[in-house]
Amino acid sequence: MSDRGSMLAQPLQMPPAGRAVAYVGLLLLGAVTGVAGALVQAAWFPGGLLLALVGAAGLFIGGARALDSRAGAVAPAAGWMISVILSTAGRPEGDFLFGAGGGSYLFLLGGMALAVICATIGLGRQPVGDDVRLGK
Repeated sequence: MSDRGSMLAQPLQMPPAGRAVAYVGLLLLGAVTGVAGALVQAAWFPGGLLLALVGAAGLFIGGARALDSRAGAVAPAAGWMISVILSTAGRPEGDFLFGAGGGSYLFLLGGMALAVICATIGLGRQPVGDDVRLGK
């Protein structure tokens, strides 16, 4: 057992600069993936929808694995959700990116469900050191 106690009892700290840059990069990559998915899912309906959702899920899981934390999945998921929600808003001229079809709703709801799933089952903290296994 460590002398510092539980992680919940420790004060909050800013992440290192490289990690913060990685989070911002994943946020921007999530926004780009959301806009690209919005365009692809409407262009090739059944295959484009599947491609957009698989791409988003790959980004969320890849972010979690790359940074070894759940926040690695939350950062691109937040960028994806922000860009997709902003894309649903109509303009004063009447232009819009999403149609009112079922594919658009499947993309919105499926992507949000994937974001929550990937952020929830992302990598958690694992104990390190030689004494983490009781049998040794």
